[in-house]
Formats: sequence, C-alpha cells, structure tokens
Amino acid sequence: MQDSATRSLLGHARPQAKALIAGAALSALGGVAGLAQPLVAKSFVETLAVDEPVSRQVLLLALLIVGGALTSAFGMYAVERAAESVVLGARRQLISRLPRLRVADLDQRPPGDLISRVTADTTLLREAATNNLVDTLIGSVTLLGMLVLMAWLDVVLFLAVLGVVLAIGACTALLMPRIARASKEAQEALGELGSGLERLLGAIRTVKASGAEQRESTALERSAHGAWQAGLRAARWGAVAGTSSGLVVQLAFLTVLGLGGARVANGSMSVASLIGFLLYLFYLVGPVAQLASGISGLQVGTAAVRRIHEVLELSPEEAEEPAGSGGTAGRRAAAAAEAEPSSAAADQGAGIVFRDVVFRYREDSRPVLDGAGFEISPGGLTAVVGPSGTGKSTLFALLERFYDIDGGSITVDGRDLRDWNPTELRRNIGYVEQDAPVLAGTLRDNLTLAASGASPDELRRVLEQVRLTALVDSLPQGLDTEVGHRGAALSGGQRQRIAIARALLRRPRLLLLDEATSQLDALNESELREVVAEIARTTTVLVIAHRLSTVTGARRILVLEDGRVRAAGTHAELLREGGLYARLAATQTLGPTQPEPATD
Repeated sequence: MQDSATRSLLGHARPQAKALIAGAALSALGGVAGLAQPLVAKSFVETLAVDEPVSRQVLLLALLIVGGALTSAFGMYAVERAAESVVLGARRQLISRLPRLRVADLDQRPPGDLISRVTADTTLLREAATNNLVDTLIGSVTLLGMLVLMAWLDVVLFLAVLGVVLAIGACTALLMPRIARASKEAQEALGELGSGLERLLGAIRTVKASGAEQRESTALERSAHGAWQAGLRAARWGAVAGTSSGLVVQLAFLTVLGLGGARVANGSMSVASLIGFLLYLFYLVGPVAQLASGISGLQVGTAAVRRIHEVLELSPEEAEEPAGSGGTAGRRAAAAAEAEPSSAAADQGAGIVFRDVVFRYREDSRPVLDGAGFEISPGGLTAVVGPSGTGKSTLFALLERFYDIDGGSITVDGRDLRDWNPTELRRNIGYVEQDAPVLAGTLRDNLTLAASGASPDELRRVLEQVRLTALVDSLPQGLDTEVGHRGAALSGGQRQRIAIARALLRRPRLLLLDEATSQLDALNESELREVVAEIARTTTVLVIAHRLSTVTGARRILVLEDGRVRAAGTHAELLREGGLYARLAATQTLGPTQPEPATD
C-alpha cells in the first residue's frame, strides 16, 4: 500500500520533473557552497598559524556564502513554482472527475469531505510531491557529502559520528508508519468537520427557524475537537521525529568533543582539523533536519495522495462500457445506435417502457421499486401519483441513469437504458427536480446551464412561456442580475419557473417534472399547466404530483404504491375504479362530482 501511494506521489511530480531537477540542482549547488566553507575555514586557521595573509580565504569565504545563498534562493523559487503546478494539476484532475462521477458514488461521500480533498489534501500533496522530495534528495546528498569529507578529515571521528547517525536514523524510520497513520486520521477528521459545516450552512434558515443553533454548534465543536485530537497525535509523532535531528547533532558533538579532544592531546590530530570537523558537525544540523523534514512530509503526503486517489480511482460515467458491448466494436455500434433515435424522432417524444424493475439504494435495504412496470408511448402528458416514499422520484433518477437498476429492464426508444451513454441520454431529457435548485451566479447563467448556445429569441420565448418576463424586467440588471447563493434572492415559485425554463431551453424529447408547480399560486399553476399541455403535443412529459388538480387532464395517470404500479388510466377511469387514487382524490375534494376532464 505504501509503495502504491509513493508511486502515485511520484506520478503527480513527474510532469514537473524538469523544473524540480533544475531547482534541486541549484539547491544542491548552494549546498556544495556550504560544504566548501569549513574547508576554507580550516585553511584560514592554518594560514593564520603561519602568519600569512588571509585575504584570499576571506574573499573566497564571502563568495561561497553570498553565491550559495543566491543559488539556493533561485533553486527554492524553481521548486515552489513546480509545487504550485503540481497542485494545479491535481486539482484539475479532481475538478474534472467529480462532476462525472456516478451519483451512487457521490451519495457515499459527504460534500464537505470531497471539498477537503480538493483543497486541504492537494495542499499537502504540494509539499510532499515537490518540497519534501527535494528536501529528501538534497538532504541525503548533502549529508553524504559531509560524511565523506568528515571521513577524509578523520576516519576515527567519522565512524563515531556515523554510528550515532545510523542509530537515531533507525529509530526515526520506525516512527514513519505512525506519522503516516496519524496524518491520515487528521485529514479525515478535517474532512468530517468540513462536512458538518457544509450541512449547517446548507440549511442555515432551517437551523435558525428551529432554534437549533446551539445544538449544531455543539456537534461542530465535537468535530473540531476530534480534528484537534487527531492533529495533536500527528504533531506528537512529528515532534518526536523532528527532535531526532537535533539529537543526532548533540550526541555527535559530545562524541567528537571528547574523542577529538583526546586525539588532539595525543598529537594524532591537528587543531585545525578538529575545528574543520566541528564546523562540519554544526553544518550537519541543516541536512539532517532537511532529511527528517522531507521524510516526515512524504509520510503526510502519501496519506493525502491516498485520499485524492480514492476519488480519482472511481470510474466516471463516460468510462462505462454499454452492457452487452465488447470493446471498440461495441462502442461504435452503441454510438451508431445513439445517433439514429435523435435524428429519426427529433420532432416527437421518447417512448419509455419499464418491465419488472427492481431497485434499492443500498444492498442491505428493502427495494424502493419492486417489480414496477408500465409503458408510455411517445408524446403526451403522463402523471405519476402515490403516497410519499413509494419511489416516484426514483423513477426519474433511473431514467436519468443516476443509478442502475438491480433487476428488470428500462427501455427508451426501444433501447435498453444501459446501452445508452449517460451523456447522450441526458441530452434528450429535461429534468426539473423537486427542490428546483438554482446555482449562485446570474439569472442568465442559470437559464443557459443546459443550453449555452441559446439565442436571445429562444430565451425570450421560454421566459414568456413560464411567465418570467415580469421578473426579468423588474431586476436592476435584467438577465445579468446575481441571484445569490442557491437563489436566495428569489422566491420558491420563481426558482421553480427558472428550473422549468432551463429544462425547456434544452428542447428535450422527454420532460421530467418532479412536483414542478408545488410552490406556484393557483393562477400561475393554471397558466403553467397550459404551457405543459402545449409542450406535450411534441414531447413526452412525465409529471410527479401530490396535488392531483395539476394532473387531472393527463392522458394517463400511473398510481404507484409500495414500489409497483397498482393502477393506470385517466382521472375519470381511476375515480370509477376506486382504490388508492379515489381515496387520494377524495382528500383533495376531487371526487366524482368534479366535471370529467378532457383526455388527449
């Protein structure tokens, strides 16, 4: 698992390999300048001892210090630039993948956690895939160079220092898995906190109206405390690993001071060599700390890259192979089949057939649809009614291929739904959800979300159809007026009409309306019914309604109960049959005394 995460980490760094190599080379050059400084200092002491001019050594030392600093600065900039590019690449991958994931996969992950993976985890990846990689490389090279020069100065002291470095290095290596585990737990805790915040802010009006601010704050505080505890565990292990770098130098210094002093005393080592060795020892702090920081950061980064790749490894909808097709030939056949219905039936609605459909949202749950079956011929208005929780909205979710069925079959225009590419299928469908979501942005942005190429004339026509022209005329900037977060500046009825207009702009062959008039007043509802009836002449319109007055004129009404279609017919036919529909109609004063509606 660790090897896989490390390979993935290197994969993110690979596109910036040239920039990283250049930055690492410049940083290494700065490190070489640092390596040379103790040797120049040793020469400086030896020159002083024989009372010779030291101007050459001083000038060389100054050049090494200034040149090393400048080179390191340019190297650092090159690495930081590559780091930002790595983050951009990872975020682009996630951003392009998330909207294309299957709804079933997205249902299993809270939005706040996904946001954390795009923001916080990619920031950790930034450090690991660039700075920490370079730190580990430069720290290793510099440390190796210093050890070689130490061995050249005095083998005995070098072996003593090497023993200390290896002993503490082995202890640090044992801590790395703990650091990685603690870092992953900390990142998951942050994702949970983000999910809680998204939940609160997404329903802030409901929370305030319910007087539940304190309860929600308490829940968030628990999540924040959990993130704090996880962060402390990660910090604890990181501190232990970080302390090892200082401990290496301190123990090595004591060892060299004692052993080196004895060797100077017995004449087997010169004072200048001891000073040079001690300078290398002090310089050892940087590479050791750099190496420890780099390795520790890589552990954090591998934890982040695992979370990122949990999303990247999910199959997008476009990658799904149509059922029954084999490889490239199957895809070509499916593509050819997709093209035919669109061109052949561009001026009529889509035909739909459900046969013994079984569907459950989770494997361990009872079916929402259990043997549902019905047939809808192209064109006309069909309504779906029934008690709450019987699977009405699920029918629409299946037609949009947000989910795949567990049994039975669904066909659109005679083709099994699983043979349709989801993108091509949805081009033929206009869908108005029950809560009619409106996105932050302008009114124009929302209307053209599904039809970016809509002309001004088309916009005007649709706005007139859904009775939105008065709203647009009253806005300070017309269609370019901002509607606020989730359409906060609009009423519920206005949001519903915008959602309907958005669906109509797409000129769909199948229009799905889920409680699309629930927030409209009686006058606007009546006018919109006329619009829907007109659309139904050339488009298959499927409507879910709890308010039966909106669907009494439907060509056909399907009565859904316990996951099955229990009855089907016109309003008058279903009233005569009695049963569930008649009971529903009676509760809404739509009994047999009502005049019989016309049926297309």
